[in-house]
Amino acid sequence: MSNDVSFLDLKSGYLELRDEIDDAMRRVAESGWYIGGPETKRFERDFAAYCEARHCVGVGNGLDALHLVLKAMDVGPGDEVIVASNTFIATLLAVSMVGATPVLVEPDPATHNLDPRLVEAAITLRTKVILPTHLYGQPADLDPILDIARAHGLLVLEDAAQAHGARYKGRPIGAHGHAVAWSFYPGKNLGALGDGGAVTTDDSAIADRVRMLGNYGSQQKYVNAVRGVNSRLDPLQAAILAVKLRHLDRWTAHRRHIAAFYLDRLAGTALVLPHVPNWAEPAWHLFVVQTPERNAMMAMLAERGVQTLVHYPIPPHRQQAYADLGLGKGTFPIAERLADTVLSLPIGPHLSMEQAERVAAAVRAASPS
Repeated sequence: MSNDVSFLDLKSGYLELRDEIDDAMRRVAESGWYIGGPETKRFERDFAAYCEARHCVGVGNGLDALHLVLKAMDVGPGDEVIVASNTFIATLLAVSMVGATPVLVEPDPATHNLDPRLVEAAITLRTKVILPTHLYGQPADLDPILDIARAHGLLVLEDAAQAHGARYKGRPIGAHGHAVAWSFYPGKNLGALGDGGAVTTDDSAIADRVRMLGNYGSQQKYVNAVRGVNSRLDPLQAAILAVKLRHLDRWTAHRRHIAAFYLDRLAGTALVLPHVPNWAEPAWHLFVVQTPERNAMMAMLAERGVQTLVHYPIPPHRQQAYADLGLGKGTFPIAERLADTVLSLPIGPHLSMEQAERVAAAVRAASPS
């Protein structure tokens, strides 16, 4: 058996909960109810409560969650949506899917999240939504963003695809803004055994419209009020997620323990370590360091049996998909610098402390003080 430390161990998440997950899957299979139904409603209720939100609507995946909320907010051609210049491209794709224009704003260099100090300058008469991402599972600074939105009559949609279990000023991420989009991709902190997503919100009108849009634009069978799509969280994934949700806080606590261990053991190295403001309780979806010698460090860690990844090597404005925006190299220097220097170390609910020590020792050897 290999002694290598993989970046993320998904299989162990199933093995730990195999009896509970198998029972849930069997219950769905025997129910004969494979779209919607009580399992999906139960998870939606439980996840809304976990997020301290009034509503949860399950959808097909995280991109659909963003897309459907933007449609529910009547965002369309001619509108602009402010997003972070270093977010994953899905955030921009959702904006493009409704025909709107993504307007990129640089992140805070310390937190890597959308910098509220730069948002107001990006607002125009066409701006409709501010869309911060809780990158790496660390909450964005929401209060100043919400203050700006209120002052300008804008909506706030949070991209929480990496933030399951994170807290902002003591309150769970889930309903600070007008709506929150979630992904349950298998590698997420709360991951399905396939694709899945959800929207949480305190706004019943947004919740109802997202549900209708994801069900062919229909609230009553064969009666279609608008042109919708087919994007629903199926009961099999909902039942699996309901099992995992019961263990999420324990898993998050372990992630935080590993993160604290890394912060302690890697202090004094040449790496730039994550900065956590005192109002943030990250979910630690990722533990991201920075080094200008990123590629060399990745190679040295690989030689020592430690797998690392880069989130993300190409910022959205430098992707061919967005070449039409005409945003050349140097347009967003912070995002570009992060893309060249960030490195994600292994972290997860099934990474043992012995493995974490191996990671820390290998990193220290590869990055002397």
